[in-house]
Amino acid sequence: MSIELFSLAGRRAVVTGGGRGLGKAIAAGLADAGATVAVVSRTSADVEAAADELGERVVPLALDVAGDDAAGLVDAMEAALGGAIDVVVHAAGVQHRQPAEEFAADAWDRVVRVNLTAPFRLSQEIGRRQLATERAGSHIFIGSLTSLLSIPDVAAYTATKSGVFGLIRTLSTEWSGRGIRVNGIGPGYFRTALTEAVFSDEERYRKMLDRIPMGRFGNPQELAGTAVFLASDASSYTTGQLLMVDGGWTAS
Repeated sequence: MSIELFSLAGRRAVVTGGGRGLGKAIAAGLADAGATVAVVSRTSADVEAAADELGERVVPLALDVAGDDAAGLVDAMEAALGGAIDVVVHAAGVQHRQPAEEFAADAWDRVVRVNLTAPFRLSQEIGRRQLATERAGSHIFIGSLTSLLSIPDVAAYTATKSGVFGLIRTLSTEWSGRGIRVNGIGPGYFRTALTEAVFSDEERYRKMLDRIPMGRFGNPQELAGTAVFLASDASSYTTGQLLMVDGGWTAS
């Protein structure tokens, strides 16, 4: 197999939540494979720092992807990238931990808006433009262990990540015959700001570690190869899939 199948040279990519954590690692991988990448976050300092660190092919863009104006967001992304978008990775996400019987309504609404509604609206607008111009595309959603199984105290997160897997399947069914592939990555436990509450609890830390067949947690950089695969021609016949990168958790 030619290494050129994995090349993203000449392609334009957007990574939401790309200023830190898993999104930043994915953005680095796409840029290393040759793509021009817009890293998007509400926090200007995060995206500026990420762009400075990751190099000249990475463009910082401070935007709230949970805003209502999807067309305006995509216009800004295309302007920053200098053309139409080929790849979008939906890595922005929020978490709220609370027992189901106590789960606050405003927290539920926020998690659903950021984790499920926002990525759908963004892919919807990017997809419209790709379909209208017959431009091939790769849309990559970030799922979770909770796309497939349940974990206590994260009802909204579980609902959204289960919904993300549904979106992957539905958008793939509707779009893959017209040149747009839709897939997802399901990370296991990686130490990021989103999971810090779990990692700082020694009892939960040991319990989770014992559950992982590989015997360790993931490094954010270990998601980059999966993202490059799904964004590139190496996965040209792969669509509608959620690829778990979890150290074997969901297989055991």
